[in-house]
Amino acid sequence: MATAPAHFVADGDAFEPTEFARSRWGLDMLNGPAIVGLAAWSLEREFGTDGFLPARLTADLFKAARRLPTFVRTRVVRDGRRIRNTECDILQGDALVARAVMVQYRQSGPPPGEEWTTRPEFSPPSGAEGAVYLVGSEDSGWRPDGAEHRNTSRKRVYHRTIDVVAGRQASPFVRTVVAAEATSLVTNLGTRGIGYINGDLTVALSRLPTGDYVGVQADSHWCSDGIAVGAATLFDGTRPFGTAIVTAIANPAAQIDFGNPGSMGV
Repeated sequence: MATAPAHFVADGDAFEPTEFARSRWGLDMLNGPAIVGLAAWSLEREFGTDGFLPARLTADLFKAARRLPTFVRTRVVRDGRRIRNTECDILQGDALVARAVMVQYRQSGPPPGEEWTTRPEFSPPSGAEGAVYLVGSEDSGWRPDGAEHRNTSRKRVYHRTIDVVAGRQASPFVRTVVAAEATSLVTNLGTRGIGYINGDLTVALSRLPTGDYVGVQADSHWCSDGIAVGAATLFDGTRPFGTAIVTAIANPAAQIDFGNPGSMGV
């Protein structure tokens, strides 16, 4: 029986990248969602604990991952009563290509009183059922790729992610991390496409999402001297449940203009 699309196929201790893991930055490179998704999948599989929320995952992307057998190495940093910290290395050969930290908090009731909160709005695209990946902007509405969104207006993504490992259905946490990597797109996509490549991703959650789709909507984008910082709010339906942040460095030699057909790595 054929399995659903996935970024990797497990082969013993190795994970073999599939075509879905290919990056638009280069034919031999893997995309960010595949790498951060593999880290999230590995950490949750090894250390996920009932009663604890994976409240934060930070992934540092040290160097470009290639279409090579990929390995993971995980460890516990601190196993506390209320806070648990674990790490995952992503390796290809002798090269450490990424490292991720997952922080889990024990869930409980809220403290007394009321607090300030933002009230962001997000409107999912109508008739999106069956779509895998839609990009939206305030100038161009919703489209299936970034070509129609080369503008300076606010961007958003609506994503039903594929599995990270073939035959292993992705959990809500893993789906969120994979979708949140689109923070780089929604904050860095401009009139000439994307010229910044993100070197990290931080996903911070107050709860896990419900439903199949995760919305990612740009909140802020600051850039100077070839360095950019972008933040986005994460939604399930119209309800916000988390924040994602990326830092990025200018990469104009490999500008992604979305003018050529090809996978967006989703």
